[in-house]
Amino acid sequence: MTQVKITRRTLGLATPAIFAPLAGARANNLDKARRAGELMIATELHFAPFDFTEGGRQTGLNSELFAVVGAALGVRIRFQDLPWPGVLPGLEAGRFDLVAGPATITRARMERYRFTAPIADATVALLKRSSDATIARPQDIAGKVVGSAQATAQLTQLQQFIARENLAGVTIREYQSFSESYADLAAGRIVAVANSLPNIAYVAQQRRGMFSVVAPPFGARVYFGYLGRKDADTAPLIDAIDGVIDAMRGDGRLAALQTKWFGQSFEVPARVVEANA
Repeated sequence: MTQVKITRRTLGLATPAIFAPLAGARANNLDKARRAGELMIATELHFAPFDFTEGGRQTGLNSELFAVVGAALGVRIRFQDLPWPGVLPGLEAGRFDLVAGPATITRARMERYRFTAPIADATVALLKRSSDATIARPQDIAGKVVGSAQATAQLTQLQQFIARENLAGVTIREYQSFSESYADLAAGRIVAVANSLPNIAYVAQQRRGMFSVVAPPFGARVYFGYLGRKDADTAPLIDAIDGVIDAMRGDGRLAALQTKWFGQSFEVPARVVEANA
């Protein structure tokens, strides 16, 4: 478990009146977090550049963005590191307040969970070894072994792409984390990894000369967001976080974080009302 302590400082964000609990009202998750002084958030520390460890410490876009959220809400952010297949079941069981994977905003997930405002593009593409001349476009994975992570929207989009393009002989290897898939790609045990463009662009940048992104992306245009339970108790918490993200998008701080961690910024909508996948 990794803890990020937040100190109060001027952020240029006014605290909306809705952050304060109403007298006599039933306490919701935002009220409870403010009274406890901390917000419990589940994540996976193998999803660079959003969340990962460096020198034994948590780093990435998530920790920086939630430092702003925590200061604005007046709470300490407490991260719990879990394998991704266990994150959403843990959320439903009430073991934490929010999931900061982040997660791809899909139609199926929107029916079950409440997402925050989007924070980045999540369109899926392929990462390959730079030396592999056999893959020049996504369709070239026909007859080959490719990887993605278990229980992810990226895996689902890979499966849909293979079916849609009628690609014969593709074997999909599922991994508990994307870090494991990148290791197998480097070792030549698979020819490509399907993941969202910001993630693989970061990996290709970090391991320049070893990995390359296959153009164009093959997935539907989708976005990343954080998510919580879809209930009345969680709504005020996500409304409050949306207010912070809206302010960061409006004054350029969200774009600055994207540029720092992805090497580029993305246009993202204020809200996703209807997902493309």
